[in-house]
Amino acid sequence: MILKEGKKIALCSDHAGYELKSIIEGYLEASNIEYTDFGTYSADSCDYADFAHPCAEAVERGECYPGIAMCGSGNGIAITLNKHQNIRAALCWTVELARLARQHNDANVLVLPARFINPVDALAIIETFISTDFEGGRHQNRIEKIPVKQN
Repeated sequence: MILKEGKKIALCSDHAGYELKSIIEGYLEASNIEYTDFGTYSADSCDYADFAHPCAEAVERGECYPGIAMCGSGNGIAITLNKHQNIRAALCWTVELARLARQHNDANVLVLPARFINPVDALAIIETFISTDFEGGRHQNRIEKIPVKQN
């Protein structure tokens, strides 16, 4: 299981993901899983980058692990999260994609397409993501090739 003692899950969304994020917060609270909500805090129109960057920074600093993010399609927030050097954000809309993102890619942020999945499926995806470990082995070498070399 990737949930680590003393770590909180980092949550963020834009307006399109706000309702799903609220449902996820209820699930986490009922499961006694701590989280930090990096916003947004309403369904008012906003920009996903304003919430994705602080979420990614908290995961990078080790304050939170893992992260869960959502926007309408999941694409915009995933692109923003993946601009961070040590973030491996995976857009998942099925349980199998979430499992593979963890097993093969050591994804540290789960991204959900809020307008394209229902809450029941979203919670099943989250359960899979947070309970699946990275396999390492042949996948470790691939992960080590991801960071961009600095000039």
